Amino acid sequence: MDDEVRGPSAAAGIRFAFGTLTVLPVRVTRWDRGAARAGMLCAPLAGAVAGLLAAAAGGLLLLAGTGPPLAAVAAVAVPAVLTRGLHLDGLADTADGLGSGKPAGDALRIMKQSDIGPFGVITLLLVLLAQVAALAELYGESWAHGALGALTAGVTARLALTLAARAGVPAARPEGLGAAVAETVPVSAALLVTAVVTAACAGAGAALGGPAALRQALAVLAGLAAAELLSRHCVRRFGGVTGDVFGGLAETAATVCLVVLLLG
Repeated sequence: MDDEVRGPSAAAGIRFAFGTLTVLPVRVTRWDRGAARAGMLCAPLAGAVAGLLAAAAGGLLLLAGTGPPLAAVAAVAVPAVLTRGLHLDGLADTADGLGSGKPAGDALRIMKQSDIGPFGVITLLLVLLAQVAALAELYGESWAHGALGALTAGVTARLALTLAARAGVPAARPEGLGAAVAETVPVSAALLVTAVVTAACAGAGAALGGPAALRQALAVLAGLAAAELLSRHCVRRFGGVTGDVFGGLAETAATVCLVVLLLG
């Protein structure tokens, strides 16, 4: 039976997720709409691995006696390295496109340019500072809080991509990664994954106490809400989403998630 008819296996979805969202040596064996759908549903798994590696890097530096600030820098650097900086680059390009104030076609051309404009630079600076500052506070509270924060931010960032790939969110261009994954995920499946991941994050937070479990759930939902607002704004401005927009959504979700973890 043809692969397209049979549908992708879970392994194909996992390979798609890790092969497109990380630099880990995972070979993507299928590049069709079915594999893209399965891959985007598995995106939070890639986020969990990135978050765990980030937490490990921060924890090792804490054990070495460097203190929370450098541990936070390491925890922010690891996900950037695991994506070759593509999510951060997408954030900067999206900021340049939105900040240009130009029509959709011109804004999309600005986003495709290799250089980064002033809006992109400022956005990158503020987002990275916010992530480092938030993780430094969490690591200062305890290694467990910092590690859980890094893990939750990583998962939330990729969960935002699952939601952004749902039906009804069009691609702004006919080509590129954005077009490959746009509208591949049924709304019901995206909501189910969101519920499962949110519950899992809350369960992980329960190890630190009841209030931590609630804070974890709220942080995930707040990160997703911020990414959703950005996604809708990009659809209005550009006519849809692009690979750059997906990167911007991931970084936005992670940043808001970390900030909310500090509240209360």
